[in-house]
Amino acid sequence: MIGGMRVLLTEGSGLTSRQVATRLGELGHEVEILSSTRLCLTRFTRHVRRLHLVPGFARSPLEWLTAAKTIAKARSIDVIFPTQEQVAALSAFHRTLEVTTIVPDFGALRRVQDKISAFRTLNSLGIPQPHAVVVRANGDLAGVTKFPVFVKRPISTASSGVRRASSSSELESVAIAMQLGQRGLLVQEFHEGPLAMVQAVADAGRLIALHANLRILEGVGGGAALKESVALGGFREHLERLVAALRWTGALSMDVIMTTDGPLAIDVNPRLVEPMNAYFAGVDLIAPMLQMAQAGHPNPVPDGQVGIRSRQLLLAILGTAQQTNSRAAILQLLYSLLRGTGELGQATEELTPTSGDPLAALPVIAAVVATLAQPGLWRRFHSGAVGPYALTPEAWDAIVAAADQA
Repeated sequence: MIGGMRVLLTEGSGLTSRQVATRLGELGHEVEILSSTRLCLTRFTRHVRRLHLVPGFARSPLEWLTAAKTIAKARSIDVIFPTQEQVAALSAFHRTLEVTTIVPDFGALRRVQDKISAFRTLNSLGIPQPHAVVVRANGDLAGVTKFPVFVKRPISTASSGVRRASSSSELESVAIAMQLGQRGLLVQEFHEGPLAMVQAVADAGRLIALHANLRILEGVGGGAALKESVALGGFREHLERLVAALRWTGALSMDVIMTTDGPLAIDVNPRLVEPMNAYFAGVDLIAPMLQMAQAGHPNPVPDGQVGIRSRQLLLAILGTAQQTNSRAAILQLLYSLLRGTGELGQATEELTPTSGDPLAALPVIAAVVATLAQPGLWRRFHSGAVGPYALTPEAWDAIVAAADQA
């Protein structure tokens, strides 16, 4: 393992960035972050040495990229580590970078970045997923006869562009609200079953590492407040086929519904997502990515342990406020945590571990104080976390247009 590198994270607001910063610090690397705001989650850890203010990626992806390149050169950065949706811009223009990064080829990324392209790619490879149709006008909605369904914008982040419809009339209303006619929408059948997060790392089409965990308890915005590592069984073969077909390099994640008939893929993310449950289970997703950044070819990582539980306390607090709007429920959650009881109390903290890192407690304390004063303030925390790194349709269009002209 190569130690002592200076690593620049592409965003400071996301959960993934915060977890990656912890692991990089433990590996002995110097961590710096880019952020469009001074108050971001990843700033609150001893593992981050410096924060650099940059234009907001959602509004100005190309200006963000210019700023990132300038900062990386000025700070003698060894690796730009993509932790959020900025992977799209880095992939599109990685040949213009003067610093190494770990991203897939842009042609491969385009096949899974938007939900319609991802659906078609998975379908062409025979990877199981719910039945879905692409609708582009009101007349297409008549072809949807089985309910409930999820209506998805092609480009959205953190479930922000997903709505549920339980009838034809509701589908029409949702489609109008989601601006059907301006852009196509994916209408995907609903299936019962728990949600699993699948995480993979590949090297030029060779699967290096794979991990999966179930969402046991839902936190704010549908995020996982409590996870448990699980075995994927035969789904590994589908991941191997996907990364091989795309000759994928870097991280690739999926959301999968674990139905009684087997896993069904419902979303693809061309990036790393929340890697610490994998690490606790024995699968280090970050170390092989760093090895590839230094032109290495890592050996495959053995499968991890099943049944390993980890929590994200910040999401649990905000989720309790969102779901109950009750100060009493928040206090009950804190009481069980202090006693070390209940499912959350017995899990390992993956997002804001405070052992040797007292700064990590500040976002949690702020969330407790705010939601006890006014439970509805969970919205401010959630919108502030996702907004800075979201890939909007306009941002994606700008990246694609600039890449096509390059």
